[in-house]
Amino acid sequence: MVARYFVSPRGGRRAYSDITSALAAAAARGRAALIEIAPGHYGEALTVRGEVQLATHGEPGSVVVSRPHGTVLDACGSVRVHGLVLVGRDADVVGCRTGTLTLEHSEIRAHNGVSVHARPDTSVTLRDSVVLHGRVLFSGSNGLIERCRFTDATDNAVAVIKGAHVSVQDSWIGGSMIHGVRVSGARAQVTRCELTGTGKAAVMADSQAELSVTGCTINAVHAEGIAFIEQSKGSVDGTRVTDAQHGIAVVSGADPVVRGCTFTECRDTGINVHTSGRGRFEDCEVFDAGNIAVFSTKGGAPEVHGCRISRGNVGIAVTEAGRGRFTRVEIEDLTSVALRVHSGARAVFEQVGVERCPSPVETRGDGGTTAEITDSVFRDFGMSAVEALGQSRVTLRGVKAERGPMGFGAGEDAQLFVHDCRVTAVSRCGAFGLGKARLVARNLTVSGSEGIGLFGQDSAYLDVANSQFVDCAVGASFNHTSGGRLVDCSVSGAAGVAVQDNGRVDLVSLRTSLPVVKEIAKPVGQPPTIVNNYLGPVFNAAVHSAQLAWNNNKVIQQQTGEDGSST
Repeated sequence: MVARYFVSPRGGRRAYSDITSALAAAAARGRAALIEIAPGHYGEALTVRGEVQLATHGEPGSVVVSRPHGTVLDACGSVRVHGLVLVGRDADVVGCRTGTLTLEHSEIRAHNGVSVHARPDTSVTLRDSVVLHGRVLFSGSNGLIERCRFTDATDNAVAVIKGAHVSVQDSWIGGSMIHGVRVSGARAQVTRCELTGTGKAAVMADSQAELSVTGCTINAVHAEGIAFIEQSKGSVDGTRVTDAQHGIAVVSGADPVVRGCTFTECRDTGINVHTSGRGRFEDCEVFDAGNIAVFSTKGGAPEVHGCRISRGNVGIAVTEAGRGRFTRVEIEDLTSVALRVHSGARAVFEQVGVERCPSPVETRGDGGTTAEITDSVFRDFGMSAVEALGQSRVTLRGVKAERGPMGFGAGEDAQLFVHDCRVTAVSRCGAFGLGKARLVARNLTVSGSEGIGLFGQDSAYLDVANSQFVDCAVGASFNHTSGGRLVDCSVSGAAGVAVQDNGRVDLVSLRTSLPVVKEIAKPVGQPPTIVNNYLGPVFNAAVHSAQLAWNNNKVIQQQTGEDGSST
């Protein structure tokens, strides 16, 4: 049987004038109690023990309990609060020391303090409530937050630490100075929530935390939308991040699974994995990234499957010893490079489609910089489909390049290995080697090049076998001291030249009806001859159209005047 108590600041029959008196009476009887409180302002510090419910005797928000400093409500037992406004400063406004505490249709205002503190081994529920300024702290406790609103926290809006386990559902979190939800060495589920305007990551997992984010919307945050760091794990499903610095960051050994998420209009990166971060990203979308859609660097190693990247600057960048495996990725309408591998990074790309990007593939770096690209298609590009530079190494298998200036190429000291690939409808060149690069091609087909099918320049070496060059203006051209070999290759077409041979290429079993043009290689490495004559005239200003002669026995000088006469 629940004992009922009534509190009114005006007093009255069988009414208590303050809440503290009603609590004392209920504690003396030792029974479950319902304390109904008339609208008004109560300047009290409440200590609640046992099985007690505090409820407004009126509309929610009509009862205000406040203190200028210190705790307003300290709960031990099984406590429920319905419809109250609790205001405090410089302390835990509401604290649960033992047992359970439920706050419903209530408002907690904490100025320079903690709104609600759930201490170890307690259980706290917030439902349909508003929290202003202070944070809700779960330390080694259990918690449930449903349909709540958190506004302008001076710290984290919700902090889950030291082994706590909390579920946050259908809530709005805005304007937090640090994080919206921080999970540190604890577990949390954040479901169907909206987070906006946070100073740092809207949702953060650190210190080996376990975090699950499902069906959330995150927008207009100053740093990351979601961050996993310090070996944290968990999952992110069906969540949309808009206008963050980074859509999601995975750092320092963290390893989440991210599925069906959208990262749009992120100011720097959509997906950012670095400093030994990992993670698996499935069926995600990145639109309008300000810098890089998917970024792996400094030992990051993500796996990306079924991703779509559209608009923005760079598609996927793997740099500074980063790694990554990217499968079934569609990239379109970028302003720069679709796939970039730089500075000792290693990347594997499978079933990648790139359309309407200036440069589908760019690699640059030392010999440890490698890219493997398999079963991929590049269409309507503005420069080279593949460009390997520095000492990087690129392997292509089953790759198609269609409609652009140049197909597959290597420059400087890079190495490019091409297997079972095809280049179609390029305006300048199908495959090329420049500088000291090495190009090795097997079963390469270049068709419809308006310029050259295969091109070597400088001192590049091109080793091409079992390949075809169809309807190219020139099948193959070797310039300067470039060289190599063509083995079991064919050049076909109605007109043009099969090979422009500089004398440094071996033609083995070449099949063609077109002419092979041999050019004598010009010697290089010898400087031009310079003759100095110190007995000639000295000029102190520029001289034009002059004829000079010396060491002659007879000299005739002729000058034409302005009227055309000669002297």
